[in-house]
Order: sequence, then structure tokens, then C-alpha cells
Amino acid sequence: MENRLARDELSVFLESGIYRFQNSNFIFVDPVRVLNRSYLRFRVSPSGYYRRFFDHVKKGLDNRDCLLNARKRKRKEKKSRCLNEKELAADQRHQVAKPLLLMAHESLLQATDLLSVMGSLNREIDSSAGSRWVELPNDHQSLIKHGGVWQAPLYEITLKLPESSPSSEVAGSSFKNRVVPLFNNLVVNETLNEVEAEFLDHQYILPRESCFYMSDLRMVHNLIPATASSGFSLIVIDPPWENGSAQQKSKYPTLPNRYFLALPIKKLSHSKGALVALWVTNREKFHRFIELELFPSWGVTHISTFYWLKVKADASLISDLDLFHHRPYECLLLGYCHGEDDIEDLKILEQTVPKDQVIISIPGDYSRKPPIGELLQEYVPGPTLGRCIELFAREMTPGWLSWGNEPLHFQESQHFTRT
Repeated sequence: MENRLARDELSVFLESGIYRFQNSNFIFVDPVRVLNRSYLRFRVSPSGYYRRFFDHVKKGLDNRDCLLNARKRKRKEKKSRCLNEKELAADQRHQVAKPLLLMAHESLLQATDLLSVMGSLNREIDSSAGSRWVELPNDHQSLIKHGGVWQAPLYEITLKLPESSPSSEVAGSSFKNRVVPLFNNLVVNETLNEVEAEFLDHQYILPRESCFYMSDLRMVHNLIPATASSGFSLIVIDPPWENGSAQQKSKYPTLPNRYFLALPIKKLSHSKGALVALWVTNREKFHRFIELELFPSWGVTHISTFYWLKVKADASLISDLDLFHHRPYECLLLGYCHGEDDIEDLKILEQTVPKDQVIISIPGDYSRKPPIGELLQEYVPGPTLGRCIELFAREMTPGWLSWGNEPLHFQESQHFTRT
């Protein structure tokens, strides 16, 4: 019976990209499969997405060797030292989460059906060549730099729209170009198919029924809806927290904490309230800031903490669980932004949103979060799903509004292959 259930769960995973472990709130996510459910003519490249944590493939190790390494990995001796007040508080948070994370990791190690396919998640699949490894170029266009120059208001993006009806799911063979301002402007793909776009000889893929607004923080108030009844029911936020590592790697600019107080979360929220999901690292200063200042200023009540546990292709953690400054997980704080008549909705959320949710995945590019919008939508209050928005987005989601200074970062064509 258990073997049949495992086979059924694996079949669901291969189609959806989501594997739910039995009798728990643990989930394994393959971001590539989840993302590719949104595209018809293109596919997110697995080898491109997973280029960071598949070294064993290049070294020629088979999956069995990798799994043995995951269980028999040697640990270096730890040097003890005295912790300061903030470090002690951070360690206390870690000790609370540690048993849950260990249980989730053990569930993964026991899921032999899932382990059998993890080592090949980075392989390209096409009808002619089967599985293959594809090296992608690394010549990203810096949209942040273009948005910061005086010419920014003059830049335009060209959308290649199908001539067929926007309501048609099948794109026509002929296209028409729509040229619109790129920055400080709402750019919309209202069709039911992905749309190709071009900016300064770089190609981008916009998912179906999606839109983006590319600007800096000064323009975020332009997103506030005219009426609260047309506000957002789900707000996902991935702030560029100050991080020496991010600055060192020159991946993206960061912001001091006080800037996030300016986000108009209350005004963006639907009149009946909104579910707010905030990504945060394990630094204690951020958690204290959120608890004492950020959530109160936004009018958000904290209701649960989810964890994103990061693993390698061999199912081992990307770092030792107790490694103080580089722990292999991040937190997703879920809160509720109160609406006009939402007391009952808050009570329902507190009862229905799990307190022990762990999302496991192999990380993609630096700071790229797994696509969990669909999972979060299960907990959005109200009988029908309202509008969804991601703030500080670096990629787009079908049906969502993506705002930030580089929402097209992972939409560049080098991350895709054509079907």
C-alpha cells in the first residue's frame, strides 16, 4: 500500500513539480517543473536553473554514490566561542526550528522514489535528444543600471503579440509589435500564451496573463489601486536585505531596513484583508526589526513561519544545519494585513495555516526563491482568490503583478529553451 502511494505521489510530482510527504506538512518542490507549467512554447532550462548545486554530475558521480555521501558526510570539529546577545537570540530561534528541519530532511532521505529522480532534475528533456546537459551564456543585461541613468524614461520595450484573439490559448503564426515604455510603466501581457519581448537586443519571455512594473522604491505608490476593493489578496515580499555576501558578489544592491517601512502594504491590501508572505534570512537584527517595527507599521499580524530547507542533488544539506552564519534554510514569515471586516478571516487563517510547514528544494541562482505562489494561494482568505503581487520581484508569475527594479532578471531568454 505504501509503495503504491509513493508511486502515485511520484507521478504527481513529475507532472506538477510538487511532492507532498505523507502525514506531514513537508513538501519538496522542483521549481523548473512548477515554472514550466506556465509556458507552452518555451521551457525554463533545468541545467541553467540548477547550475550551482549539480557539481557531482560534471564529476561523473552516480546518484547512488551521492546518496551514500549524504548519509556519511564527515563533519569538521566545531570551535566553541561565546555568543553575544543577538547571536544567542538567533541560536534560540534556530533551536526551535532545528527538530522540525531534521524531521523534514529525514523524510526526504527516506523517500527513495523521490531520491531516484533528484539526480537528474538538471537534465534537459526534448523529444529528439532525450536528457542532455546544456551550458548557458552568462551575459545578463543590467536592468538596474539602465533604470538609473537619465535616459531611463526614454527606454522602450517591444512586445511581440500574436495576431490571434487575446482569449485564445493557441498563438497564431503572425505577430504584431507593441512598443511601450519600459520603466515606471505597467507592462501587461493579457494573452493566454507567453509573449516574447525585446529591449536593446536582449530577448525576454513574459508568462501568460502577467504584468510588471519596473521602478525604484520611490515609485511603488503608483501600484496602489484606486479602490481598496480592487486591492491585492496575496502580497509576497522578497526584500534586498543588507547582506555583505550579496554586495561582495555584486548580484544586486541592498537597502537599509528603514526603507522597507515605506512600503504601502496597507494601501495595497484588499478591503477584506490580505495574506502577506515575507522572505527573511536568519540574522537576528532582521527578525527583531520585523517584529518590533515592520509588521506593526504595515498593520500586519504574524500568524506562522514557514521554512525553506536547501539541499543538494544528492539530498544532503547545502551546509551544516548548525553552521552559524550560513545555515541551509531561510524563513518565510506569514502575516495577515487587516481589512475592514476581517476578524473572522484572521481566526480562520490562524486555524488553517500550518505552523510546521517546511519547503525543500535544490536552490537555483543566488537569492532566487522557489516558486511557491500556488502553495500560498491555498491560504488566501475569502471565497475567491483575489489579485496577487510580488514586491522586489526578479521574475514573473502568471496572473501576478511583479514589481521591482529588475522583475525581468530571470525572464531573459538565456534561461529558456524553445519547445
